[in-house]
Amino acid sequence: MEVVTGGAGFIGSHLVEKLVKENKDVLVLDNFSTGKIENLKNVKNRKNLRIERCDLVTDRIDEKLKNAEVVYHLAANPEVRLIDPHVHFSNVTATFNLLEAMRKNDVNKIFFASSSVVYGDPEKTPTPEEAPLRPISLYGAAKVTSEALIASYSHTYGFDAYVFRLANVVGKRSNHGVIFDFIRKLKTNPKVLEILGDGTQRKSYIHVSDCISAIMHVKEKINDGYNVFNVGNTDSISVLEIADVVVDKLNLKNVEKKILGGREGRGWIGDVKFMHLDISKLLSLGWKPSLNSKQAVERATLELLEDLKE
Repeated sequence: MEVVTGGAGFIGSHLVEKLVKENKDVLVLDNFSTGKIENLKNVKNRKNLRIERCDLVTDRIDEKLKNAEVVYHLAANPEVRLIDPHVHFSNVTATFNLLEAMRKNDVNKIFFASSSVVYGDPEKTPTPEEAPLRPISLYGAAKVTSEALIASYSHTYGFDAYVFRLANVVGKRSNHGVIFDFIRKLKTNPKVLEILGDGTQRKSYIHVSDCISAIMHVKEKINDGYNVFNVGNTDSISVLEIADVVVDKLNLKNVEKKILGGREGRGWIGDVKFMHLDISKLLSLGWKPSLNSKQAVERATLELLEDLKE
């Protein structure tokens, strides 16, 4: 059995679909604080899928992992902008509780969705996996702490661990992030688009389908030990360029872009203004993204517009 925490969320639901269609027996654990059962509508009636409401922080999970062989840990509050430290520390608690349940049940393989924000404002761009981890957000600090816990369990208890530091993942079912925000704002007021920061923020974007293919590729190629991979793209795109894409896909004209500025031109406190991951380690395994950053943004915009129609 393969367990996916946060399996009803944005990335998690796409991963669950992939595993179920490969005829794996899958257990989804999700507290549905941000995940939705509708995200699993394409596979929820499959006999090899079980979905349970479960909070990794407050619920007992030992029994749930009894027959597990591998865990994909994607459960977390995904909102980078939150500055409530208790919310982000709960993500650390969830990781610890999950690792303990794995240890007690002799489950020794974990795939963890980390984030590019662990690097903070990097000294080197593109940023390799060996770069110092200096998060500037509470969300990033929680990811670094979870990585450290997983590394310690890997080396102490012999877990095989795979940490994926994800760039901005976009696509169908996403309910936060710049593309989602722009669509929501323009649906409310198609004449003016407010832009957080100074608009020059530039980051790599990867479509969720490429994100899932990267995880599956590593699973196939690497069989043991503690492993860390950047998952992103070979290029980047600015916030102003994303705004142009969204305006175009909405078939709008003469939209006024209202730049809000923000501290140091950042979109919010803790926002990493420039992010471009070095993905050469992943490329060396024979994987590559099918869409560049702009293509990923274009496809995601169309998918989110379709989501709104459903």
